[in-house]
Amino acid sequence: MTEILILGLNHKTANVDLRECLAFSDDQVDTALQTLRTQPSFDEVVLLSTCNRVEMIFTAQDPDEALAEAKQFLSKYKNIPADRFEKALYQHRGDQAVKHIFRVAASLDSMVVGEPQILGQVKEAYRMATEQKTSGVILNRLLHKTFFVAKRIRTETGIGNSAVSISYAAIELGRKIFGTLEGKSALLIGAGEMAELAVEHLRRQRVSDIYVANRTFARAVELAGRFNGQPVNFEEIPDTLPQVDIVISSTGSPEYVVNRSQVKSIMKERRNRPVFFIDIAVPRDIDPDLNRLTNVYVYDIDDLSGIVDENIEDRSREAIKGERIVEEAVIRFRQWVENLSVVPTIKDLREKLEGIARAELVKTQSGQDFTSDQTAALEKMATAMVNKILHDPTALLKTGGCYADKSQHIDLTRKLFKLDS
Repeated sequence: MTEILILGLNHKTANVDLRECLAFSDDQVDTALQTLRTQPSFDEVVLLSTCNRVEMIFTAQDPDEALAEAKQFLSKYKNIPADRFEKALYQHRGDQAVKHIFRVAASLDSMVVGEPQILGQVKEAYRMATEQKTSGVILNRLLHKTFFVAKRIRTETGIGNSAVSISYAAIELGRKIFGTLEGKSALLIGAGEMAELAVEHLRRQRVSDIYVANRTFARAVELAGRFNGQPVNFEEIPDTLPQVDIVISSTGSPEYVVNRSQVKSIMKERRNRPVFFIDIAVPRDIDPDLNRLTNVYVYDIDDLSGIVDENIEDRSREAIKGERIVEEAVIRFRQWVENLSVVPTIKDLREKLEGIARAELVKTQSGQDFTSDQTAALEKMATAMVNKILHDPTALLKTGGCYADKSQHIDLTRKLFKLDS
């Protein structure tokens, strides 16, 4: 019987050095799938490779042989001795494999629970498998069900609602203060990774104008250009402050980049419109004394870390609801897989009964002068009898009954009706 299997490693079992060694680029996934397609041990294969995991999802008639061949493939393709990564590998079979891929796509198994990127990565892995024709009936069904489960978890739980990165938390905090960030303007001081993430979140909130200031002006030009923003010289920061509602700073400066006197002098020009400072630098970029000014709000990384920690707890609580949805989906998928094994027996039984009915019709019609209407009526009756006879055995085979193993019913049916003779 065909079994669903997963062999892989992730951020929980392998460090980043090992994950990098075993990771597949998109081009490598294509060539790897082409190779795997020719291996007799695998019936269907999908290869998932992200920064946090490398997993082979496959079906096989002989699970032990296929798992051993999968390990050999990873070793040979990546030119790494198996003993270097074998201890980091995990393997799942049957229900556990189905449960694992459901949890992965729903981000219940991610480094940051609820992060949205993994679902897109699983979809891309499936797309590449379909292009290489390495995914068939079982994995097609499994992956489509996976996408449905992930969407349901994101819809029915709050797993993705709360900010769990410093940059995202900063933007969420600003949104709460202003109600909406649409039409607001923002200044980013510093153009590192934190700033890039913040710009992405700001754009999603439809911020109107984004200014980017950096000590290396070329870097400010580069980041501003990518997000249709405006680069600013570091010396121009005081002149830019009156025009913006949000300031996010993440430089490596040992001194304050924005001080109290600078902001105090612009508030009259701003007509006391609120200005929101998010300081995600260590050491701090923004003078904390700004908080003493009216309509000036300053939050540093400790404030944001508290929000992140609280939101991670929220996500963990929501993840419990997600696990319940996964468990339910695993049961339903198992029923579908089990019914696959029943289909050949039901088909063989129908063919045998229809063959008997046809033979008896021929005998009945032999030497008789039936009209076409009478012949049609006999054929209709024979078809109805076959369907009625098949109804109860088919229902029993599909459900498995209350107590017996479904395979026992299949075996008994084949013997009773001599389907293998």
